[in-house]
Amino acid sequence: MTTLRDAAMNSRAWPFEEARRVLKRYEKKAPEKGHVLFETGYGPSGLPHIGTFGEVQRTTMIRRAFEVISDIPTRLLCFSDDMDGMRKVPDNVPAPEMLREHLQRPLTSVPDPFGEYPSFGDHNNAMLRRFLDTFGFEYEFASATEYYKAGRFDHMLLLCCERYDAIMEIMLASLREERQQTYSCFLPIHPETGRVLYVPMKHVDAREGTITFDDETGREWTLPVTGGHVKLQWKPDFGMRWAALGVDFEMYGKDHSTNTPIYDGICRVLGGRAPEHFTYELFLDENGQKISKSRGNGLTIDEWLTYASTESLGYYMYQKPKTAKRLYFDVIPKAVDEYHQQLKAYPAQDLDARLANPVWHIHGGNPPESHMVVPFAMLLNLASVAGAKDKAGLWGFIRRYAPDASPEANPDLDAAAGYALRYFRDFVAPTRVFRAPTERERAAMQDLAARLRDWQGGLDAEALQSLVFAVGKDHGFEPLRDWFTALYEVLLGASQGPRFGGFIALYGIEETVALIGRALAGELG
Repeated sequence: MTTLRDAAMNSRAWPFEEARRVLKRYEKKAPEKGHVLFETGYGPSGLPHIGTFGEVQRTTMIRRAFEVISDIPTRLLCFSDDMDGMRKVPDNVPAPEMLREHLQRPLTSVPDPFGEYPSFGDHNNAMLRRFLDTFGFEYEFASATEYYKAGRFDHMLLLCCERYDAIMEIMLASLREERQQTYSCFLPIHPETGRVLYVPMKHVDAREGTITFDDETGREWTLPVTGGHVKLQWKPDFGMRWAALGVDFEMYGKDHSTNTPIYDGICRVLGGRAPEHFTYELFLDENGQKISKSRGNGLTIDEWLTYASTESLGYYMYQKPKTAKRLYFDVIPKAVDEYHQQLKAYPAQDLDARLANPVWHIHGGNPPESHMVVPFAMLLNLASVAGAKDKAGLWGFIRRYAPDASPEANPDLDAAAGYALRYFRDFVAPTRVFRAPTERERAAMQDLAARLRDWQGGLDAEALQSLVFAVGKDHGFEPLRDWFTALYEVLLGASQGPRFGGFIALYGIEETVALIGRALAGELG
C-alpha cells in the first residue's frame, strides 16, 4: 500500500516538487540550526496587496508539502524591510503633504497617515499581519528595524566591513558606470535628519567597524555599522539576511530574477549557503500592468474578501504560479466556483489525485466538505433577475431548488449569497446592457415560454437544459451558442451566463416565463 510520504515523493504538484528541492539540501545531514527556514520578504512602502499575501500562501504550501516528506522541523519567517527609506508617497493613502515632509526617512520613522500606529511602517506591517492571522497562517513576523537596532545583524554588518571589497565587486559589476561612482552597499541613517543617505563611502574601517562619509551638505561623519546606525542597500541586504539567518527557501517575483546571482554571491561572500529559490510570474491589473503597492492598482486584500472567501483566494494563488495572471475583480466568480468544484471532487479521488488537487494544499491536507449546492455564477444571475436586496430574498429561491439546504447546514452557500449580492451591486448591475431580440430570437423565446408553461418535469436542471437545447435546434440556431448568447443578452443583460437549465430550475418555471414576457415587452432595458 502506498503511503502518503511515498506518494508525495512522486507527486508532480508544484509544492511537492519545490519541497523535494529543499529536502535535497539536507540529504547528507540535518541542518545545524535544527530546522529548515522558509522566508518571505515584504517591502512595506504601501498598503499590502494580494501579491504580497500570495508569497506567504505559496510558501506555506511548500512548507506543508515539506512536512509530509521530512521530519525536520520547519519555521516560516515573514520579514519586513521596514527600515527602508520612503522614496515616494503612495497614491492611495491620506495626508500626502504630511508624508512628503518625511521622504527618505525609514518607514518606521514616518508618522502613520491613518493615525492608528506609531509609524507608517508599523501600520502597513499590521495590515499584513492582520490578514495573515485571519487566514490562519503559522508564521513568525520579523521587522528589519528591530533586527538592526537590537544588534541581531551586527556580526554580519562587521563582516560586511571586512569583506567590503568583495561585496562591492559583485555590486559594481551590475551597475552602470555613472552609478558605480557613488554606490555603496552601506546606507547610513543621518544622525540629525534621520534620513537614509545614498552617499559614497570615504572610508570603511573593518577593525573599528565604522564607515566615514560626507552628507549632502558636505559635512563629514563617522558612524558605527552596528546598532541600527546603518543599513544595507536592498540587494546586499537580501544576501546578508540569508547568511545571517540561514534561510533555506525564499520565493520572489520575476522582476527579482536577474538579481538572483547578486543575492547568492553576497550570501556566499558572507559565509552563507544560498537558499533554494522559486521565481513566480507577476500579477497584472485589469489593463495588463504590473500591480504596484504605491500605485494601488489591482486588488487589495480587503477588496477580495468583500466579494469572496479567503479559500477562493487561496485557490487563485495555487493556480500556475509561473504564469502571469490578471488579478482583478472579474476573476473572483470563476475562482469561487472552481474551488468548490475541486472540493466536491476530492472525496472520490485516489491518493495521487488528492495530492494534485489544489484544495489539499490550500487546507494543509485536510480540506472541508463543500455545501455549495448553487454555483456562485448562478447566484449572481439570480441576484440579477430576482431583485433581491438581501440574502433572505435569495434563500427563498435556493430552498425551492434545494429543499434540504439552509444557512445553518450550508454556511459556505449562505456566505456566498451575501458575497454575490455585493458583487452584483458593484460590478454586474452597472454594466448590464439589455438588447431587443431579433425576430428569430423573439419567436424562439416565445416558443420556450410556451413549452415551459406546459412543462411537467419539475425542477430537473438537466431536463430543462435539454428543453432549452431543443428550442434552439428547432429554430435553426447554428451554432447553438448563439441561442444561449441571445438568452443571456436579452434576459440577463450580459454576454455570458450560466447553464440555462440550471438557472430555470433555480429561478423557477413561472418566474422564467414571466422574465421572458418582460424582456419581449421591452421592460428590462
